[in-house]
Amino acid sequence: MADLTLITYDWVPPPPRGFVRDLRVRWALEEAALPYRVASTPFNDRGPAHLAHQPFGQVPWLTDGDLSIFESGAILLHLGGLSSKLMPSDQRGRSETTEWLFAALNSMEMASLPWTMSKFMRHPTDTAAWKFVDDFLKLRLKRLEPVLAAREWLAGSFSVADILMSDVLRVVDQFDGLADSPASRAYVARAIGRPAFAKAHADQMAHFAAADKTRGA
Repeated sequence: MADLTLITYDWVPPPPRGFVRDLRVRWALEEAALPYRVASTPFNDRGPAHLAHQPFGQVPWLTDGDLSIFESGAILLHLGGLSSKLMPSDQRGRSETTEWLFAALNSMEMASLPWTMSKFMRHPTDTAAWKFVDDFLKLRLKRLEPVLAAREWLAGSFSVADILMSDVLRVVDQFDGLADSPASRAYVARAIGRPAFAKAHADQMAHFAAADKTRGA
């Protein structure tokens, strides 16, 4: 039996709530019905104890007994090895899940992150730099759109690849970036309509809301 503890920040300011990447791990754990605990690391004091588990001072990381894993993609692959609800058992399905998980992190998130950060920071959109970022994301969405139009889930059945891909795309959708990508928008809606996502999202929001009360006490 796995002994799983998810570590996230003890608090974050309101804007990123609902998007902190421990959500991806919470979602996977809920989908697989794996028992787990949540622990906190200080948001404002990312010292040696934090860096020993996550050298970039980020979250999440997961401990499984004496094993400590950082990076959401690596954590999801680990959890996929623990549950067939997250990773198909056949070799072809596992291969497709793995390639699409990396596509979500590399091909899509590499394009979406500069775009969404610019939106979060309210950067001007009438510059050559913005046009490059916007065109780059639009090209990646154009390539992804026919894939999502042709299938319900990326690797046949719902998997960790869908958790990652839909989580990347839902941030874009938050800023109406999927307006011209109906299949991608429908895919995100299917994914976040799952009860496990609703539970994970609510738990993350409750975690940070409780921290507000502690900080205000």
